[in-house]
Amino acid sequence: MIKKCLFPAAGYGTRFLPATKAIPKEMLPILTKPLLQYGVEEAISAKIDTMAIVTGRGKRAIEDHFDRSYELEHQIKDTSKENLMNDIRNIVDNCTFSYTRQARMLGLGHAILTGKTLIGDAPFAVILADDLCVGEKKSVLQQMVEVYERYPDHCIVAVEEIPKEQSHKYGIVAGEILEDDILKVTDMVEKPEPKDAPSNLAIIGRYILTPDIFDVLQKTKPGKGGEIQITDALLSMAKEGRVLAYKFSGKRFDCGSVDGFVEATNYFYEKDRG
Repeated sequence: MIKKCLFPAAGYGTRFLPATKAIPKEMLPILTKPLLQYGVEEAISAKIDTMAIVTGRGKRAIEDHFDRSYELEHQIKDTSKENLMNDIRNIVDNCTFSYTRQARMLGLGHAILTGKTLIGDAPFAVILADDLCVGEKKSVLQQMVEVYERYPDHCIVAVEEIPKEQSHKYGIVAGEILEDDILKVTDMVEKPEPKDAPSNLAIIGRYILTPDIFDVLQKTKPGKGGEIQITDALLSMAKEGRVLAYKFSGKRFDCGSVDGFVEATNYFYEKDRG
């Protein structure tokens, strides 16, 4: 049912300057693989084969990465390094990639709205590559697709419990329990102060959205920071009972921060050594 995944990838990555002056933050590697490739592989695990990427100025490396590199492949052909290209070659050969540019940085909601031309009129997934997720038995997006199949025509956001003093960094949700790990969302607040947070359940960078989100986003006025917030758009849908929060099984690394990036690097290094 979900065949397309949208990747907002137009941000500047200022927390990683000067490294991101010329390198897209989505292309920063965890070991030998860029963040965005981890996200694409997660989408593939959920049987998604069409990747829609919202880029910006200075992001050509993303398009080059998800393309054939005939000169490089020729140079390493029949050498011990040839197998290092297997994963990305399989992705390029079996997935479709399309791109559009976000001309102005006006928030995640605006980035998703910019991707409308790539998505069309069908439900779709959204992955923020900054949030690198590792599922326990199934990937986080695979888990969410299964939830969507049980609750079609609902938008789904992935959430995890956080220390309440960190609520100012996240969109926070509250809701009514439907199942042990699923809530019907009744309230959503973008980056509230801890005293104003309705819960300690934070939205992380995984969504499944129905196509009418685009109409809602077009009507959503700029919110916190003067940006069009996806949280504000989803709140209007939550008031109609159409948004679910899913407490996923797995681990998330906030690779938009240096601490999270280092934590993820250490985790995958130890995992590879094991």
